[in-house]
Amino acid sequence: MKSASVRTDVLEIAYQEHGPQDGAPVILLHGFPYDVHAFDEVAPPLAAAGCRVLVPYLRGYGPTRFLSAATPRSGEQAALGHDLLQFMDALGIARAALAGYDWGGRAACIVAALWPERVRCLVSCTGYNIQNIAASGEPASAAHEHRLWYQYYFHTDRGRAGLTKNRRDVCRLLWKLWSPQWRFDEATFEKSAVSFDNPDFVDVVIQSYRHRYGYAPGDPALADIEARLALQPKIAVPTVNLHGGHSGINPVAEKDAQAKFFSGSYERRLLPGIGHNVPQEAPTAMVAALRDLMKGTSK
Repeated sequence: MKSASVRTDVLEIAYQEHGPQDGAPVILLHGFPYDVHAFDEVAPPLAAAGCRVLVPYLRGYGPTRFLSAATPRSGEQAALGHDLLQFMDALGIARAALAGYDWGGRAACIVAALWPERVRCLVSCTGYNIQNIAASGEPASAAHEHRLWYQYYFHTDRGRAGLTKNRRDVCRLLWKLWSPQWRFDEATFEKSAVSFDNPDFVDVVIQSYRHRYGYAPGDPALADIEARLALQPKIAVPTVNLHGGHSGINPVAEKDAQAKFFSGSYERRLLPGIGHNVPQEAPTAMVAALRDLMKGTSK
């Protein structure tokens, strides 16, 4: 494994790379509040099988940095998709297998939906992660609303101050709530938590959770992408949805409401006992999903 970085239009994106440079590209994308270490047991077996595995730090995490102080510290969905596309362009990757969860799953879904020619196949935890911002004001059941407490907290100045002052406390609690059967230790948490010390972490997180409810403006440079996402585009690339059966934030529904957003090959695989952080809790399942998809698709 090597650590490197590449420059895009607005970021210096830090990433880990595993495997041969001429291998079939696989990009693994972490979520909030996690980092590249979520894939520590996913990347090596893929690399051993001959894949070129790239694991970038998202904007606002770890060593990734903005190039200009003038760039909005946006965490909106269009920014995540744009960053992934730019990352691929900067590394000269024409087409890749994508796998992600939470924010990373959203980035992967966006590129798969809007630029399908760039995506060989997709593993997206919980399925279709593109936000329907126009419908964000519609209330959900009380059982679902209470799981979103952190989002409502971040809508307030108190929440911004709390994340700034107590980011490890907040993020550790989310790990526990979202993966109730995962018994991680403090060393495992701290390995990822250092990424939250990024100077842009709080700004990016707060903007992300406010923008998705219409409480913060987006980056004007990304307006065209947001307009395309507002149409809720379907995903046509071959996809496996890995869904943790004991997720504390996205409980499994008997009927798969995500299937309607996929127009190509699509399969939901339920993972009993697994929470929200699928790659770190069930790395073999993620490796198996990627291998299965890549068997039926060309490089």
